[in-house]
Amino acid sequence: MPGKPAPIKKAPAKKAAAKAPEPAAKAPEPAPEPEPAPVEAPPAEAAPAEAAPAEAVPAEAPAEAAPAPEGEAAPAAPAEDTPAAEGSAPAAPAEAEEPPKAPTPPPPPPSVPTSAPLDVGVEDVNDSSLTIKWTTPETIGDSGLNGYTVEYHKDGTSDWVVAQELTSANRCCIKNLTAGDLLHVRVVAVNAGGRSEPGTLAGPVPIREVADRPRIRVPRALRSRYVKQVGAQINLVFPFIGKPKPAVSWLKDGQPLDTKRVNIRNSDKDSILFIRSAQREDSGVYEMTVKVDSFEDKASLTLQIVELPGPPASMKLVDSWGFNAALEWTPPKDSGNTEITGYTIQKADRKTGEWFTVLENYHRLTATVSDLIMGNSYCFRVFAQNQVGTSESCAVTKEVATIQKTGIVYKPPEYQERDYSEAPKFTTPLSDRAATVGYTTKLLCSVRGCPKPKIEWLKNQMVIGNDPKFRQISNQGICSLEIRKPCSFDGGVYTCRAKNAQGEATVSCKLEVKQIILSDADKEKGK
Repeated sequence: MPGKPAPIKKAPAKKAAAKAPEPAAKAPEPAPEPEPAPVEAPPAEAAPAEAAPAEAVPAEAPAEAAPAPEGEAAPAAPAEDTPAAEGSAPAAPAEAEEPPKAPTPPPPPPSVPTSAPLDVGVEDVNDSSLTIKWTTPETIGDSGLNGYTVEYHKDGTSDWVVAQELTSANRCCIKNLTAGDLLHVRVVAVNAGGRSEPGTLAGPVPIREVADRPRIRVPRALRSRYVKQVGAQINLVFPFIGKPKPAVSWLKDGQPLDTKRVNIRNSDKDSILFIRSAQREDSGVYEMTVKVDSFEDKASLTLQIVELPGPPASMKLVDSWGFNAALEWTPPKDSGNTEITGYTIQKADRKTGEWFTVLENYHRLTATVSDLIMGNSYCFRVFAQNQVGTSESCAVTKEVATIQKTGIVYKPPEYQERDYSEAPKFTTPLSDRAATVGYTTKLLCSVRGCPKPKIEWLKNQMVIGNDPKFRQISNQGICSLEIRKPCSFDGGVYTCRAKNAQGEATVSCKLEVKQIILSDADKEKGK
């Protein structure tokens, strides 16, 4: 039975390379005879150099055994110089194959220029300098932005002069200019891809001092939305300043004005927008521009022409139950160029045909009408409302809500009658009085009771009766006893007595009748 195969030793490339250049190197000892390997032997030329016997290495071969580069295996010895031992297996390869190298990346795409600078305009101008400004281009690209180059040329020439090269700011002041020249200016953005398309001014700029820059003074009432009804006359004044006289222009929604509909009257100090009879199509954003040379100012006015809304698009009866009806409708197709502020819902009894408002300034699109009369049929309609008013027409339900009669029998509630019976009671008593002989006096008191009590007057416990000297009055519980021209004998105790079925009550007072005593002088005067 054969033994285990001997392990194959791998010689590092560095070591082999280090030994090869020595001309008188000592030959290595022959390797021990290995046992037959169970695997198939590789080709002879793949055997490492160290597996060759010592006598096969010539002394004058230092050049051929030159050290191999680091990381690579030493070259293998020729097959004819390596005698194969009888019964021995050939050596295995020294190292595995090298991994494949990564593919070379493609070259980066060429850089492209940026887009043109935006909003190139004049910031300031005087007799000798011009300051312009701009905004960053919309597209910059991956290579970034190196800067901006500002160039100009005078009107009548074509040679561009560089005023500023590769500036990172978004403004530039061109100095040492000549007053009266017309200057064309452009700005170019520069990056690794080269120069962009130029951003230029709208027109040539005259080099001169502007006395007063143009400015529009918008009235406070026109700074917000200006709302008028259809048919109204519009006469709006926009003051402005500027020297020399500014040029005034108007646009509506970015387009020139229709002079048949809108009249513009310009003066040195203001501009008047006049519309004789405003219509819905006159609504829009009006923009006014005043311009002095390259300086300008703008103001906008939002004009809204409104009218009554149209009727709701449709209305239907959703359901009816008990004494209620559920309604639903859709908003009007024409809102009158303004928002809908509410709805007015009305009902009509089919018997009378008269309409009554049940809901006003209602904001929803569904409603429930209650308190309908049993046995009657109703139809409904709805009007739309906006800030101008209520729509002239309405939407009416096609269906009729009929309130069915039910077998309800009304039984009025039973109430226990209240007993208002009350014994007489004086609420205001009699007061003691003093009277003068010959002067009529009156005694007063008040009484209540149910049923109405009977009133009697007594003098010194004697019923007065129908004595003509006394006048007895009883009205709404107020009792009075009038004593006509009393004498000394009419003094005493007077009593008022009230009686009814529930009982009686009395109240008394004392009356004193005084005699006037005249002096002798008064008696002489009386004679």
